[in-house]
Amino acid sequence: MKYTPKAPAVLLLEDGKVFYGKAAGKIGTASGEICFNTGMTGYQEIFTDPSYFGQIIVTTNVHIGNYGVNNDEVESDSIKIAGLICKQFSEFPSRKRSNGSLKDYFLNGNIVAVSDMDTRAIVRYIRDKGAMNCIISSEILDIEILKEKLSKVPSMAGLELSSKVSTAKPYFMGDPAGAFKVAVTDYGVKKNILRSLVERGCYLQVFPMKASFEEMMKWNPDGFMISNGPGDPSVMIYEAATIKKIINSGVPTFGICLGHQLIAEASGISTFKMHKGHRGINHPVKNLITGKSEITSQNHGFGINAEDIAKIKNIEITHVNLNDATIEGMRYTDRNVFSVQYHPEACPGPYDSRYLFDDFITMISSVKKNEKKKSVTA
Repeated sequence: MKYTPKAPAVLLLEDGKVFYGKAAGKIGTASGEICFNTGMTGYQEIFTDPSYFGQIIVTTNVHIGNYGVNNDEVESDSIKIAGLICKQFSEFPSRKRSNGSLKDYFLNGNIVAVSDMDTRAIVRYIRDKGAMNCIISSEILDIEILKEKLSKVPSMAGLELSSKVSTAKPYFMGDPAGAFKVAVTDYGVKKNILRSLVERGCYLQVFPMKASFEEMMKWNPDGFMISNGPGDPSVMIYEAATIKKIINSGVPTFGICLGHQLIAEASGISTFKMHKGHRGINHPVKNLITGKSEITSQNHGFGINAEDIAKIKNIEITHVNLNDATIEGMRYTDRNVFSVQYHPEACPGPYDSRYLFDDFITMISSVKKNEKKKSVTA
């Protein structure tokens, strides 16, 4: 193990606030919306989550990189974050299952990272001031030059990003002889959402984000999974229109995160940019149907409008966040459609919410059973 001195690095926030640290990943410059994740483990799953595309992540856990990386612990085919800000960046992993160091992982992925930052101060600042754009650099330390570069970075509000991470072509996953066929709309789907469905007997066809309703229905799916993904849902007009057709089709439908927001948009419920968003693996949510609470894994910077839901007679709120009372789940009362704002696959995170996948399977099974009865009767 050879230690080499770290190059100086800088973080500049959109409002002019500056923090200093050291280089950790690739020497370079990166920009995007700054946000923080409170999870103590699972950094590789976070870094490869497509929902983080275009964002600079601040990790609140002090030690990052200490257990290295593993080829099986990914949520997509590459690192999706725009950059990393952390306190202590370990270049030497100490886990037997590690396939390599986080530093090499970042270098191979061409990702800029900065360490030795006062992440506690940064998080407190974001918590108070709200999410904003930022730029990190280990090659440019001139603040005025960085300000000029940062001024050209588009705001996350009004930004469509799913097209950057969605599959280019449809693909299949699971056993073709599986009990259920589920069409997945890929807006940036995590691999563990797909695995959670496959484990429950689903044969999946994952469609590109621009796939039409008619194209997906040709496969005759038993259910639809509306996936997670990055960006502002309010500008995804085509996708919301497609989802409206899915909702009206009567086919059981389950939406997660961005999928939850797009179901809302398709139903006449507006979305909004949150002050700082929810990102971590310890967010408490109450299930209003069962009265039970669960600890959830979350990653979102947009929410849905509760006042709009109140105006719609056939939609009810099913889950609320116990920290800030934001809407975490909803369902149609007259058709088989439901969605949640958080991530029930929970990778990383606790498994408290995985029952939602079981609920989805139960819903599909019930519809198939009823259709079989109708066909026999006819």
